[in-house]
Amino acid sequence: MEQALIERIADLAAGQGVDEASIGKLREAYPQTIFSFCSDDDVTADLPPVAEREGFNVYLIDASSHCLALTGDPANASGLLFATVEEEDE
Repeated sequence: MEQALIERIADLAAGQGVDEASIGKLREAYPQTIFSFCSDDDVTADLPPVAEREGFNVYLIDASSHCLALTGDPANASGLLFATVEEEDE
């Protein structure tokens, strides 16, 4: 998955917000790509996000084996995980 595509999709998500409806729209627009979302607190992999936007981080999903897994290798990426980030009180 090319970084330019990741950035374009992240920008679309930033304009819509990350929720069930916006993920559904991304699935319609990019039917060959897997999309999911969760809280960034639930991401346990020791991988940096491939993109960051206000309110969420983006990670790569690898679906080449039986289970979905996060990957740091764009060549193996089958999709994107949007992980929402809660603002901390100052």
